Amino acid sequence: MKPRLSLTARLTILFSLSSAAVLLGLGVLIWLAIDHHFADEDYAVLGDNVRLIGTIAADGPAASLPQRLGPALEHHAGFVAEVRGADGQRLYATEDFDFSLALAAAAQLPARRDAFTWEQDGQTYRGLRVQVPVAPAGGPPGALQVLVGMDTALHDHFLHAFRSSLAFYGTLAALASGLLGWWAARRGLAPLRTMASRARTVTAHKLDERMPVDAVPVEMADLAATLNAMLERLQRDFARLSEFSSDLAHELRTPITNLMTQTQVVLSQPRDAARYRDVLASNVEELQRLSRMVSDMLYLAKTEHGITLPNAEPIEVADEVEALFDFYDALAEDKGVRLGLRGRGRITGDRLMLRRALSNLLSNALRHTPAGKGIVVEITPAADTVQVVVENEGDTIGPELLPALFDRFFRADKSRARPESDGAGLGLGLAITQAIVAAHGGAIAVASAAGRTRFTLTFPAWLRAGG
Repeated sequence: MKPRLSLTARLTILFSLSSAAVLLGLGVLIWLAIDHHFADEDYAVLGDNVRLIGTIAADGPAASLPQRLGPALEHHAGFVAEVRGADGQRLYATEDFDFSLALAAAAQLPARRDAFTWEQDGQTYRGLRVQVPVAPAGGPPGALQVLVGMDTALHDHFLHAFRSSLAFYGTLAALASGLLGWWAARRGLAPLRTMASRARTVTAHKLDERMPVDAVPVEMADLAATLNAMLERLQRDFARLSEFSSDLAHELRTPITNLMTQTQVVLSQPRDAARYRDVLASNVEELQRLSRMVSDMLYLAKTEHGITLPNAEPIEVADEVEALFDFYDALAEDKGVRLGLRGRGRITGDRLMLRRALSNLLSNALRHTPAGKGIVVEITPAADTVQVVVENEGDTIGPELLPALFDRFFRADKSRARPESDGAGLGLGLAITQAIVAAHGGAIAVASAAGRTRFTLTFPAWLRAGG
């Protein structure tokens, strides 16, 4: 596996490359500025010499011009000049210098341009080609063809030395910047190492460790807060899982203990056939209770893991409630509890899942509604939702218990748990209902006050195609 660079190394390399690029760009800019300055100086000197040639030519006859130009021009180091008359005859030229390359370069100049450069004998020259109008003393006005050039050796030597110095100090500065970047990156990432060290101490038995929020930079505070929130959720969910495991063991222990006790007693001595049948019948009831509990747990697990609705179809909620009223009518009549339905509404969902959710709420309401009281199901459609409220009269549930009603195996009063609840009353029924509502994209809430308990289910409303 290819080794990966640490974040400190990456930041150091990035900082070093960025510094080197900035220094290189700055050096190139300075070098170009100096070269441009030298070019301006050279062309300024050439322009001065052109004007000097014109002045000298105007001060005397053309015949004596070569003698007069020599002393004035030959003392400039690296300066060359050629002067021709209007007829093209050479009047003056720097000794021992071949002007053919300069003339060839000048001949390629575009119109209205007089500055150029050329290479000769491994050296670069800057030149000017101009026509100088003159009116010599005692002669007719005319024009001189002047070509002057300046050797750039001195400037090139300076620029070469400057480039060497720039490369040396630029490399040194880039290394220094890299070292400084490494120090800054390591120091800046120290809070991350602290957070990683604390994260390594988090175990299943130690979930109370938290990341420092106030002691880290602002950019990392959000990460630390997010990790703390994640640890908080993990700690809370782990505690709920531990409680659930304990509750599940308790729920399973009772029927299993009953089965073992009855079976051991009946096998302790010979019994008649009737006694064996009674014990087997009792065992069947306990086994059915276990089977329902396991089925509910499997159903709840599938629902909570985001399964899709098996059969999504338009459902008239009032029809499902009326069907459940028909089923619970005998039990409600036996307990002296009134059943009522108000409103209608249509949603999209799975009919069997919705009926199971409503059945859990109705059976729970029947279990906790005193005789002579009533249960009302109210359906309220809105623009894009349908609200189903199941309200029953009875004991008020304390506000401290309401958030835990949908926990698995929760009972408001564990001492009042009855075998007939089958572990699915306030044990699993409300947890299954919450999971079913969530699978339909809805939400469930509960409120209890003044002797009335309301379970409110909110579903997305069914919308016709195209509307």
